[in-house]
Amino acid sequence: MEEKQEVVVVAINEQKHGFWLILLLMPLWGMAQQENASSYKKRVLESTEVDILSSYYDQTGNNAAVTGGLGTEELSDVAGSIVVSIPLNADDVLSVDLGISTYTSASSSNLNPFDITKTGGVSGASTGNGGIAGGDDDEEDDHNIGNGYSGVIGSPWVASSGASRQDTWGNVTVGYSHSSDDRDQIVSAYASFSTEYDYMSIGFGGGYTRLFNEKNTEVSVKGSVYLDNWLPRYPTELDSYLEAGGNLNGGFFTGVDILDSNGQVTDKNGSNTWRPIDGFGLISDKKRNSYALTLSFSQILGKNTQMSVFADVVRQDGWLANPMQRVYFADVNNYFIGNPASIPNYTSSENKDVFMLADDIERLPNSRLKIPIGFRLNQYINEIVTVRTYYRYYFDDWGLQSHTASIELPIKISQNFTLYPSYRYYTQNQVDYFAPFDAHLSTEQYYTSDYDLSQYDAYQYGFGVSYTDIFTRFRTWHFGLKSIDLKYNNYHRTTGLKANYFGLGFKFEMN
Repeated sequence: MEEKQEVVVVAINEQKHGFWLILLLMPLWGMAQQENASSYKKRVLESTEVDILSSYYDQTGNNAAVTGGLGTEELSDVAGSIVVSIPLNADDVLSVDLGISTYTSASSSNLNPFDITKTGGVSGASTGNGGIAGGDDDEEDDHNIGNGYSGVIGSPWVASSGASRQDTWGNVTVGYSHSSDDRDQIVSAYASFSTEYDYMSIGFGGGYTRLFNEKNTEVSVKGSVYLDNWLPRYPTELDSYLEAGGNLNGGFFTGVDILDSNGQVTDKNGSNTWRPIDGFGLISDKKRNSYALTLSFSQILGKNTQMSVFADVVRQDGWLANPMQRVYFADVNNYFIGNPASIPNYTSSENKDVFMLADDIERLPNSRLKIPIGFRLNQYINEIVTVRTYYRYYFDDWGLQSHTASIELPIKISQNFTLYPSYRYYTQNQVDYFAPFDAHLSTEQYYTSDYDLSQYDAYQYGFGVSYTDIFTRFRTWHFGLKSIDLKYNNYHRTTGLKANYFGLGFKFEMN
């Protein structure tokens, strides 16, 4: 899917890009010492290093975008990656990052919610109509369906068994960096490829870093381009409607009753029945391209203090909405498939067997300009405690503004162990095109009910522990263990979404 939950992005980025630092700033004053290049040139990377990262993430919530901003958001994700950094010579380093992530999502499964047929009070597999996959003899208890109803059912509060309930993301990134003889200049480049259930992406980029003032000042510029292609998947009722040429008596809809808001069966040949928005069609522009430029400045202010500032400019073009996500209009009559007795309780999690047919998919502008500006300040207090702070302000031309602030307190409890509790606060307003379930108007040009784009505050508490063995006494094959890192984050949104994240990583060095 186009966007993961914000906490996933934060957690993965922290793990992959900052997780392996010892968090005591590798004492700051050491950066001010110049190497004597005339007598000896220290290698950028002494030997091959291997990072093995793994994580587990789970979340709950009641604002699923796939079902129009209503319904279960239960999701679990297991991810792992291997990063190999290889010194080609004293100045050049080649890195290869292989990553895989597999998730199971209750909300994504409801791309096709109609995977169960209720027959004579006993649920079972559907035997036709649109390739609906069935359940088992225990579905009666699982879905708490009352007796007396027979037919196709679905619910935004129940995970279906459709193909979209699971997905695997895979990525490979190859990077290269070259450092000048005096180590005052670094040139880097990378290329990546990733694929998921509904998109493929090719990325490439590079950067230049310059150090001044006896390496106490650092300026860098980085650029990246990602060229994505949607492999679009659509809500079953909308996809089937187009496949049947608008014939509600053909394809998936054969023999399936469409109900009005009073639970009455509609005449599918008449005008008072369900139809998607006039002019509804599948997406024609399947590209989504992103271009980013990052500028950063870092300065050592004293023996114990370091600060840095950064600014990004990100431009996106193409299909920026998610074709999997339904939208419902307040000025259009509602229509359903399933048990008519459950329609009055549709917005309650007690609804297990009726589903509202979508009016359209999410529609958003085909361009977006994003600008985040951030600041970091790290303070070495003493040999035991360091304070790391971070602030970021973000705005874009969709009307979204956000503030992020975080603090981390690495505490070195022994030569080998460091604890690092952390806290993060995030707040944002909603984009110009957001409205909750069944609140948009059909006259609007753009609309979304994705709560990632709504107004909310978020709080994240974290705790980690790092074990470092500078002598790599533990060895396996040709590699010595340099460090082990374990991290946990607990995340809450004011929309009701809750999440937990666990990360585990090992760093090995070739002997």
